[in-house]
Amino acid sequence: QVQLVESGGGLVQPGGSLRLSCAASGGIISFYDMGWYRQAPGKERELVATITTGFRTNYEDAIKGRFTISRDNGKRTVYLQMNSLKPEDTAVYYCNAGVNGPAYWGQGTQVTVSA
Repeated sequence: QVQLVESGGGLVQPGGSLRLSCAASGGIISFYDMGWYRQAPGKERELVATITTGFRTNYEDAIKGRFTISRDNGKRTVYLQMNSLKPEDTAVYYCNAGVNGPAYWGQGTQVTVSA
């Protein structure tokens, strides 16, 4: 059983940056594809970015060029660097891990982009 704990969320002004972290325990992270999803109020959870066991990345169109996903298997941590944040990026951000799709989820971290 893999446990995931997100951190790094908070309140930031438009144009600002945040780096989210997802710390994994209970499993060998290098075996899993990892990803970040987000859910805004009143909306469905949506994919933000994924990174495979082979470090191949994929991004949702709205955040391409602004967000970067990375992983450090030695530290058992996945990161989401978010730059040029916009109010529409406001959401709860969730980390996930899985093989052939998300299987394990963290509890989420709130990101609020507001002046």
